Amino acid sequence: MDILDIMRTGPVIPVIVIDRLEDAVPLARALVAGGVRVLELTLRTPVALKAIEAIANEVEGAIIGVGTIARVQDFDASLKAGALFGVSPGLTPELIAAARDSALPLLPGVMTPSDVIAARAAGFTELKLFPAQQAGGIGMLKALAGPFPDVTFCPTGGISAATAADFLVLPNVACVGGSWLTPAEAVAGKDWARITELARQACALARPALQGETSS
Repeated sequence: MDILDIMRTGPVIPVIVIDRLEDAVPLARALVAGGVRVLELTLRTPVALKAIEAIANEVEGAIIGVGTIARVQDFDASLKAGALFGVSPGLTPELIAAARDSALPLLPGVMTPSDVIAARAAGFTELKLFPAQQAGGIGMLKALAGPFPDVTFCPTGGISAATAADFLVLPNVACVGGSWLTPAEAVAGKDWARITELARQACALARPALQGETSS
């Protein structure tokens, strides 16, 4: 499964922060139960890699990825934990080299047209616009569509349930990333039913067929 296949699996990729290892598996199961299979778990806490490993081993149907890949060593650590893809907030020559040497598919982050040119020159045509709202949001994505017709985006950062559909109607957007599917108070209270319902609502968001995407 390549990055574009992963992006097309569903309209929303939840960006997840796990503070307590015990929450990882029930949280992932709640999202999958609601139809959200692609999960991005960020490397922002000490238990992140163990949480990824637990989800990879115990949650059937989950396509678990690693967010916040910012160092070369993150590739091997993520693969060993069982991750199926990686997401970075940006792209450097070191990360490009590591991605080429790694079996972990990477969705790299960009913010400017120069970033897109550099990423495309390195062979990446599926990109994360991050932080999306600060980078110009819908206006920026519309502007990028002209000079970069072969690039597909997953905008992430500042997107909510109320604004996601506005991004998803753009022909160069395959999916969006967001943290609203896993609100901190729901995770802290182990309200997995609420998270399942949020996942169901996210799956119901309209997403038009992408350029070059054929229906089965």
